[in-house]
Order: sequence, then C-alpha cells, then structure tokens
Amino acid sequence: MRRHWQRKPLLVRQAIPGFAPLLSREALVALAARDDVESRVIEQHPQAADPAGAWTLRHGPFDPNARRGAAALPPRRRPGWTLLVQGVDLHDDAVHALMQRFRFVPDVRLDDVMISWASDGGGVGPHYDSYDVFLLQAQGRRRWRIGRQRDLSLRPDLLCKILQRFEPQHEWVLEPGDMLYLPPRWAHDGVAEGGECMTYSIGFRVPQRGGLAAELVQRLADEWDDDVLYRDAGQPATAQPARVPTALLAFALEGVHRLLADQRALACALGEVMTEPKPRVWFDPPAQAWRPSAVVLDRRTRMAYDDEHVFINGESYRVRGRDAALLRRLADERTLPASAVGRASAAVQHALQQWYEAGWLHVADAVGPKC
Repeated sequence: MRRHWQRKPLLVRQAIPGFAPLLSREALVALAARDDVESRVIEQHPQAADPAGAWTLRHGPFDPNARRGAAALPPRRRPGWTLLVQGVDLHDDAVHALMQRFRFVPDVRLDDVMISWASDGGGVGPHYDSYDVFLLQAQGRRRWRIGRQRDLSLRPDLLCKILQRFEPQHEWVLEPGDMLYLPPRWAHDGVAEGGECMTYSIGFRVPQRGGLAAELVQRLADEWDDDVLYRDAGQPATAQPARVPTALLAFALEGVHRLLADQRALACALGEVMTEPKPRVWFDPPAQAWRPSAVVLDRRTRMAYDDEHVFINGESYRVRGRDAALLRRLADERTLPASAVGRASAAVQHALQQWYEAGWLHVADAVGPKC
C-alpha cells in the first residue's frame, strides 16, 4: 500500500501458491447463459480485410448449446477469443471468499471479480482501465505487456476499447498463482499463451468526481423539502424580456448552497450511494421465520459505516453507543455470533429481522449457497 497502491504496478510471483480455478469452464459458461449476469465475448480476426472487423464484441447471455447466431459461443478450440463474466463473486461462495482477501482497502472501494476464459492467443487487446485491478492467473499462462503511456486515444473504428498506439515498457508471463497489480490508466495487453487460459480480475471502484457529485446532488434533492417561492415583487417593466434575471440566478445559487450546506445529509447520501447494489442484483426472501441467532451477511450485501450512520444496500441508519459498535462489527466481520445478537437492543433486533426478511443476511446455521 505504501509503495505501489495507485502509484506503480507490482508483480507478485506465487501470490497464492497452488492456486487453481474456483469454477470450472462449464460453470463459467453456465453463468454466462443467465440474464442476471453480465458477460461478453471478444474475438480477434487477424485475417479480416476490413480493419473494423479485426475485433468483434458481443454481449450475453450466451446459449452453450447454440451452434450459430449472436447467442452462440465460438468453438472451444478456435484460437483468439475470450469469454468475460462479470461479478462472479455475487454468484459463487468460493469466489466471494477470494474477494474478501482483498479487504485491505475500504469495502466501498471493492467492486467485483471478473473471470475471463481465453483460448490460445485470446485476449481483449491493448487497453487501459479507470480503476485499480489485481490480475490473478488461475489456469494456463498469460503474457502481459504493460506501459505507462500518455496517449490513451482509442481506435475509432472498433466497438472494443483498444488503444491506437500501445507502447509497452514491461513484459511478463504469469503462471497459475502469479498476480499482477495495475493502478488506474496503466495500459496493458494480456494474451493467452500455449493453450486455454483463465484469469481472475479483482477490480476496485474509482468514483469519478463529477459523476459522484451529480449522483449525490440528485439523492439529496429527492429528500430535500424547500418550498420557498421565487419573488420579484417591485421589479420594473422590462424592454428585454428574453434576459434571465440576475435575481433568479442568485435565488437558484442560494438553493444549491442550502442543499449542500448540511454535511450530515451529504455524508448520509454518500454512504447510501456507495452501498447501493448493482442494477442486476436482487435478494431472495428466506423460507423460514426469523429467530435471533448467529447471522452472516449475504454475499451480495454491501454494508459500511461512518461516525454516525450504518449503511446497508443503499439505506442508512443513525446509530450510537452499543448499537453502533455491534453493527460496525457486523459490517467489518460480515457475521455476528449468537451471543452478540442475543445481547442486541430491541432496535437492532428489529433491524436484523428486517434485513433477514429482505434476504440481506442469513441465520448462520442455515447458511445456503448465497452467503
């Protein structure tokens, strides 16, 4: 963290010794067939006459039984193609557990685990990401070339985001268990070498300031109650009716200042935004009634806290004292023992029951495949 995080790449040989794929290729293909899972196929066509056809991009879901058409996967032995499946940690216990090993940064910065399967020579082309990423080799070998280049312009003739002029500075071949960390905007190109290849990409959220500000203002505005009306009594008649009054600009500016003046509301909105589940995420209600017991957060649940609030899946709760300590423990450890739940206040008991009934957490001794 001191030397490399958001500063420079780091290659770690045998970061996880003996690491092997946590999902088989068949299980990954099955995920790519689902409507609630984001998946893509990127294929290279080096013999294409038209440069625009040198790379193709298709979005899932894909039908593993289809032989042709937009939903069909290329033949397994065809070289030069890649299947990418996003957010696998939301759907598999072992991949979710792998992601927990990267909680040395705040949870609000963790995003997801993407798994890519590539045939020999497969890759997605030289590109850059706007987020931190750890590239963990799981199967086969992948040759990585990386560079810190200023020219990040993309090829305009392609749907894939491929750099026009890639200038690599370093090159390594990763074996299973090896891992490469890349800060945002480091250009990189990974190509499967010598056969089938599987890589796990542990990605981090890097909010863009303008986008985050717009989302916060919108959320604050939805909850804000200010019904003061603009008044212009006493103004003279105008010979320039199309001119916007400066008094109206001042009125609007005061409204924006008042909206943003409440730092507690702003902090609350930030926590809600950063724990909001992704659009394709939904939770299943439990089959049994709630009973106080040891609990564990569902693997899709996002939970965080600040000095005054606890946030869970886009909602906020103001807490203090023992209640705050208990819920912060749940957020940090993602589980609570039965003894802690039994000592919880009535308010916390009620909140835990609501979250259980919403599918956001589970009774630990009845943990199913979604935890």
